[in-house]
Amino acid sequence: MSVRIRMTRMGRRHRPFFRINAVDGRTPRDGRIIEKLGHYDPLEQDPDKQVVLDKDKTAAWLAKGAVPSDRVIPILKRLGLSCAYMEQKEQRRARARQIARKLKKPFTKAERITAGHLPADGSK
Repeated sequence: MSVRIRMTRMGRRHRPFFRINAVDGRTPRDGRIIEKLGHYDPLEQDPDKQVVLDKDKTAAWLAKGAVPSDRVIPILKRLGLSCAYMEQKEQRRARARQIARKLKKPFTKAERITAGHLPADGSK
């Protein structure tokens, strides 16, 4: 069983609220959870109240090999948590950026727009 740390959408229309959970990687987004780790409220004005996370539980799941989703990684970084997967992903991205620079190819979305590979409005 591969455990992932990801968000489950709660709240109502136009008022999103997310729970951060440890889940089996095969379950759907709003499926069965293993353990609730905290919550994230993107519309909260106070940055201290925006993310509430049990660091001990989260660190324990990361130590057991749980893989955070792409949307959870910045939240964990903001709270000072890290794992081997996150570091490997940063290294892969830095290597891809380095190769793109070497080949003089645009890497970021802004660079692709400037180079004319994408329209200025950002649509594909």
